[in-house]
Amino acid sequence: MTTICAIGLMSGTSMDGIDLAMLRTDGEDFIERGPSFFVPYDAAFRRRIEAGLETAKAITRRDERPGDLGALERDITTRHAEAVGTFLRDGAGSWGSAGVVGFHGQTVLHRPQQAVTVQLGGGALLAELTGVPVVYDMRANDMLHGGQGAPLVPAYHAALARSLPPAYAGKLPVVFVNIGGISNITYVPNAGGPIAFDSGPGNALIDQWVSREGGVPYDADGAIASEGGTVQAIVERYLAAPFFEKSGPKSLDRNDFTLETAGAMELADGARTLAAVSAAAILKAAEHMPEPPKLWVVCGGGRKNPHIVGDLRDGAAKAGAEVILAEDVGFNGDSMEAEAWAYLAVRSMKGLPLTFPTTTGCREAVTGGVLALPRGASIL
Repeated sequence: MTTICAIGLMSGTSMDGIDLAMLRTDGEDFIERGPSFFVPYDAAFRRRIEAGLETAKAITRRDERPGDLGALERDITTRHAEAVGTFLRDGAGSWGSAGVVGFHGQTVLHRPQQAVTVQLGGGALLAELTGVPVVYDMRANDMLHGGQGAPLVPAYHAALARSLPPAYAGKLPVVFVNIGGISNITYVPNAGGPIAFDSGPGNALIDQWVSREGGVPYDADGAIASEGGTVQAIVERYLAAPFFEKSGPKSLDRNDFTLETAGAMELADGARTLAAVSAAAILKAAEHMPEPPKLWVVCGGGRKNPHIVGDLRDGAAKAGAEVILAEDVGFNGDSMEAEAWAYLAVRSMKGLPLTFPTTTGCREAVTGGVLALPRGASIL
């Protein structure tokens, strides 16, 4: 068993900053989780990324960088390099010497129907700036093989499911739920491979709503929503979208669901209603699972919204299932995606599959990623 110490970097659809995590793994069943870290984006840089989402709509080929996207890509890469340096100086370096960095970049466009996905981030530049080999661009090869290019975390979720504490080990099928800007699920059965797909909007609509109506970037701990009520007719309006009738694999772009559907609501009612939409979309995913899950493990920033989690618990209980947070089984719900990118980087280096027909719809299980080496470095 050859293990590698890896750093994973994730800047997700919430665009709030960079999650970093270190782990030691063989890319298969051995996982030793190390320190994690978060570097927030300042408000001005977040606005640059938001503007980049609009500019990216003009992209037709994944190598295009219209407008100022090239400059934004360099700045994103530089910020990731600075984050890695701070992470290592603040203690991660004493835990292990990084053999590889798994670099997600910032998604600005995802059109699986056109086989186009764009994550801003220069892997070669990051390798030069950090002095560490970098695996990046992990979605593209999946799309070349007919896949949706997302989600990629299921391989890691499946490995974590095999390491659940004894009290939960028998509660299969288990579903891992990641609530970021967009939510995705990984269904791990008693036997066989995982099934995964994006389940619907997560935090993105809530963030957009409170930003537009209240001038704040997000609803911290669901405080705004706690003052409002759920407008069920609007929840049903969102759930009527054709997306929810499709079985997986399927994936979403951040712009596939918008506030246009929400219409006019009071600030607090909108925040509460959109939290209900997020939970209902996740629960609706069970319609496309072979068996009803017994356990839901919730991770990602959305687990901090008590209204999303409360609605999930209420809905799951009606089907005889339990909802727990990642921390309840010893995982880190904030760093799980960053951990996954570290894990996937090691799998990529070993030529192991990152995606499967049941997770992205690719024709066969395929590896992915591009390896960038700093000058003078080599992989032995």
